[in-house]
Parts: sequence; structure tokens; C-alpha cells
Amino acid sequence: MRNLITDVRGLLVGQTQDIAAATGVTVALFDRPTVASVAILGGAPGTRDTALLEPEMTVEHVDAIVLSGGSAWGLAAADGVMATLAANGRGFPVGGMRVPIVPQAILFDLLNGGDKGWARGNGAEAPYRALAQAAAENAGTEFFLGSAGAGYGATTATLKGGLGSASARAATGQIVGALVAVNAVGSATIGDGPCFWAAPYEQASEFGGLGWPSLISPDDLGLRFKGGAGQNTTIALVATDAALTKSQAKRLALAAHDGLARALRPVHAPLDGDVVFAAATGHSGAPPDAFALAELCATAADVLARAVARGVHAATALPFAGAKPAWRDRFGT
Repeated sequence: MRNLITDVRGLLVGQTQDIAAATGVTVALFDRPTVASVAILGGAPGTRDTALLEPEMTVEHVDAIVLSGGSAWGLAAADGVMATLAANGRGFPVGGMRVPIVPQAILFDLLNGGDKGWARGNGAEAPYRALAQAAAENAGTEFFLGSAGAGYGATTATLKGGLGSASARAATGQIVGALVAVNAVGSATIGDGPCFWAAPYEQASEFGGLGWPSLISPDDLGLRFKGGAGQNTTIALVATDAALTKSQAKRLALAAHDGLARALRPVHAPLDGDVVFAAATGHSGAPPDAFALAELCATAADVLARAVARGVHAATALPFAGAKPAWRDRFGT
């Protein structure tokens, strides 16, 4: 177990970033068409091809899921992944043609200090198609956390955000993993201290091993907000090697949002675009009953909470004046 979403059989991750622009893309590629769904609970989402993931819609499978910075500009990232998949003969068959199915969610990182001239109308082309194509072509089982991929330019209310991942074996014996770009309107840490809201779910000191503080004060519970309307979003994918229907994948996505609620305060706000995709690669067979599905749902929430904290814990600050400090800048290693 790598403690990454790639512990789920049938899934690889690729990512790349534009350092000058302080933005990036993370791509989850599936080795075969894969059942997926989505749950959108934030008030200001930015997405592509998410309607087809609803259980009543015709298309049953996806080829990849994309998480990207760039706000609406970043939605071009899926084009780059589609190009890579099409070159490999992947996609939904339509009259002799193939259309790769690549749902996507974006986060807002336009105001983090990076050089994003295309968003100021200077005529330059946004980099997201090229970034995503490079990420898809270099996908593998190992990848960086923190300031990487879609999390490169991400921030929270108090600290630098980042790209996080975690995995676990459910009581059913099946693997569940999470991948998340943490760009939250709220905070992943308690008050002004180093402890993470996700501390009860931590495994093997993966984000510092500090636990919760001995006392959580009313001031600690006070809400800390970042930025203004549209400047936030936490986007995630949870995946399992179980075989699920689209309806069951939808339930997995909904349950996984509990992980965001355990790891961030506040979450699902009117200013957030919080999105969780869920995918089931099917390599380990179906859960035998509703209780087994409930085990997978609970595990998905736990691993997503851990992934959020790992992403913030591993991040490094952007090299710009006024940039949010990283957790390690504030609290050491």
C-alpha cells in the first residue's frame, strides 16, 4: 500500500504544473471504461460532463477524471486528456467514431500571484490543454502531494492548500482511495494552531501525528474565510476496486463528502464549488450486500478526510509576495 489512490487497481495518476502561472492539472486515468458518478454540494461549482454521471443517464462508463486549476479556463484540460485517449483507441463508440468520456472539475486559483495573462485578455492561450495532455501521457502509480498538479496554486483560508491522497482497505477487503485538490474557503487546521480537523482519522502520523488539541475553544470554532465569491473549491475523486453500479457510485460520492466536512471548516458554502467524483474499477468484485456498501462509503469518507490534511501538510508556499504560508512554514516539520 502506497497510501495513494493508485492503490486502487485499474487507476493511474498523472499531473503537471505551470510554475510561472502557479496552476496545474491532475488526471486520473482508468485502464478500462469505468463506472463513475458525482456529488456536487458546493454552491459555485465549475464542471464539465458531470450531468452524464447521474444514475439515470445513458453513458455508463468514463475513461478518465480531471481535476484542474484555472477556473473556467481550466475546463480546456479535458481536451488534452481526450486527445491522448483517442490516440490509444479509447472512447464511447458512436457510428464508427470514438468519444473519450472525461468529466472534470475546476478550482479557482487566478488570484494567487501567478502570471495568468490569458485571464487578463493579453491574447495568450491558457496552458490547460497542454498541461493535461502531458499529465495523461506520463500517468503512473507514484505522484507528488502538496504543491503539485491541480493543487499547485491552491490555498485555504489560513494556509497554502495542495494536492492530497490517501488509501485504506475496507472491512470488506476492498481498497478505497482518495485524491483531492484542497482550495477551500475555510481552514483545514483548528484555530491558529497546527492540529488538523481530520486528526481522529490519521494513520501512522501521515500529517504530523499531533492529534487534536487538549481543548477546542469557542475562538477555534470561529469561521475563517478566504477571499470572495468564486475564489474557492475543493475537488476530489474517491475510487474503489469494487464493482459498483452507477447508483452505488453516486452513494459513494455522497458519503465521501462527509470526509470534506470532517477535514475542513466550513465546507459546502455558497462560495465553494465542492465536487466529489466516485469511480469503481471493478477489479475485486461487487460488495455482497448493503452493509458492505456502507463499509465502503464510511471508508471513502475517512480516506478523503485524511487526503485533505495530507495535501495541506505537504504543501510548500508559492514564491510570491503575500502568498499564504505553508503548514511547515508556520509549524515546522
